[in-house]
Amino acid sequence: MFSAEVRKLLLEVISSWQVITVTIILILYVFIVNSVARLYSRRSRRSFFPAMPSSSKEESPLAADDEAEELDLEEEAPAPQNDKKKG
Repeated sequence: MFSAEVRKLLLEVISSWQVITVTIILILYVFIVNSVARLYSRRSRRSFFPAMPSSSKEESPLAADDEAEELDLEEEAPAPQNDKKKG
């Protein structure tokens, strides 16, 4: 399939010190990135879900107002009354 010259050229390129060095550096880089990602994911799981003390089961009215604001709920205003006299 390949001629002898192409096969020889590929072997020389693959076995050159530049290709071997870049390959080793890439392997080390991937190893370090995976190690850091694994450590970060372990640490972040703990920090995102801290244990919270439960004080009471009742909700304060202030907490209910905060929830309404988060949901963009507005209280309905009473309908305006017309004081004009007809006649």
